[in-house]
Amino acid sequence: MVTWTQMYMPMGGLGLSALVALIPIIFFFVALAVLRLKGHVAGAITLILSILIAIFAFKMPIDMAFAAAGYGFIYGLWPIAWIIVAAVFLYKLTVASGQFDIIRSSVISITDDQRLQVLLIGFSFGALLEGAAGFGATVAFGALGVPILVAGQVTGIDPFHIGAMAGRQLPFLSVLVPFWLVAMMDGWKGVKETWPAALVAGGSFAVTQFFTSNYIGPELPDITSALVSIVSLALFLKVWRPKNTETAISMGQSAGAMVVNKPSSGGPVPSEYSLGQIIRAWSPFLILTVLVTIWTMKPFKALFAPGGAFYSLVINFQIPHLHQQVLKAAPIVAQPTPMDAVFKFDPLSAGGTAIFIAAIISIFILGVGIKKGIGVFAETLISLKWPILSIGMVLAFAFVTNYSGMSTTLALVLAGTGVMFPFFSPFLGWLGVFLTGSDTSSNALFGSLQSTTAQQINVSDTLLVAANTSGGVTGKMISPQSIAVACAATGMVGRESELFRYTVKHSLIFASVIGVITLLQAYVFTGMLVS
Repeated sequence: MVTWTQMYMPMGGLGLSALVALIPIIFFFVALAVLRLKGHVAGAITLILSILIAIFAFKMPIDMAFAAAGYGFIYGLWPIAWIIVAAVFLYKLTVASGQFDIIRSSVISITDDQRLQVLLIGFSFGALLEGAAGFGATVAFGALGVPILVAGQVTGIDPFHIGAMAGRQLPFLSVLVPFWLVAMMDGWKGVKETWPAALVAGGSFAVTQFFTSNYIGPELPDITSALVSIVSLALFLKVWRPKNTETAISMGQSAGAMVVNKPSSGGPVPSEYSLGQIIRAWSPFLILTVLVTIWTMKPFKALFAPGGAFYSLVINFQIPHLHQQVLKAAPIVAQPTPMDAVFKFDPLSAGGTAIFIAAIISIFILGVGIKKGIGVFAETLISLKWPILSIGMVLAFAFVTNYSGMSTTLALVLAGTGVMFPFFSPFLGWLGVFLTGSDTSSNALFGSLQSTTAQQINVSDTLLVAANTSGGVTGKMISPQSIAVACAATGMVGRESELFRYTVKHSLIFASVIGVITLLQAYVFTGMLVS
């Protein structure tokens, strides 16, 4: 078996080698943010660039470079794309059946106070939708934990541990965000009038987020947290109301100028749907929660582990020309160490299968019908063809970067920031999501970089990889894709720069908060680290 040892200074010096390694990353960002190429086009060109640099600059054998790209691409299809397809299919079923309108009505009917509606819809319900359906999710655990799963794959760290660590960082933001949203809408006055509701929304979300991520897994934190937050706030608003009810808060003539109209003494408009109809509409997400919880339980996983009753249904395929043929070298490891490259195909135990089964059950509960259900599934595949291709290209590029040693070269440079790197670590995730619009892509690009840098500065690699995905959360609000969609949906087309200027300061503040949390966890509150 022919082996190849990674080179971390192929250009003769670390600085120049790092600049060469940066070329594909810089191009990818420019392609998206400046040239405005489609994601799959930018990903394809970036992949070609990374392969050329891996072969001609980092001296990686041609067959290994293409094998790494192929490995990354098929991992993008399974299990990542499978999770996304199943999740979006479930979401589209609720829309196609008309049940999504009932879900929306049930949320809006709780209160007519716009400050409280933004907590229910913008905070809790938004997290539910992104947690269930969103590639390019606004939250670290979005799209049933896909960002965390990708981070685990590119770093070799157990996704459960990464998710658990993120679950020890993000709850602090989860408590803060509801207060921040109200302050943005109605200033300090609004916070004073609604702080009990904000505390219930954020507190219930944060507590559930912590327990789900640390005791169940990375797939469900946004689903469970959002559901608990919605229910908790809805029940709380049955017994409590703010002194004044603001029913017409709108953006003023310039960004940052908020106009609050005259208070209203009226109450919320009751939902036109019965309790039974509301429960039926919400049932797909309840079924999803139950099934994914079962799929993540140790007894279920043991069935598909070596020696388990269904282990024969799991296919492990060693990637030719790559598995244990690429060797890590000093100073990353004491002696040359082979890198594994094994593709796992687990059609029954994959998380996406649990979601797909929930969708199949929902077809019958929602009364969609088999024929229409098949049509919705076909529509889902068609709508996701380019995002799936983009995912495959980005992961192919990430795997080439990882196996060629380019990410390690960059990590050795970043290690020069020393003890302060944990503070800057979330800003890499922030930058990645700002430019790509996706926490998943950001983790694919920078996950390995974070892990290797952590090892160089003797900090928990799980902490910094989690910080990458946590920091990415704060960059989503200013990504060009998010800005464009927000303006289109709210009738603000042409005011994208205005919205960007208004949100960027909030984004940087939140990223700094994550940076401080990461720094403290690295050196002071080390008991918070996942062991």
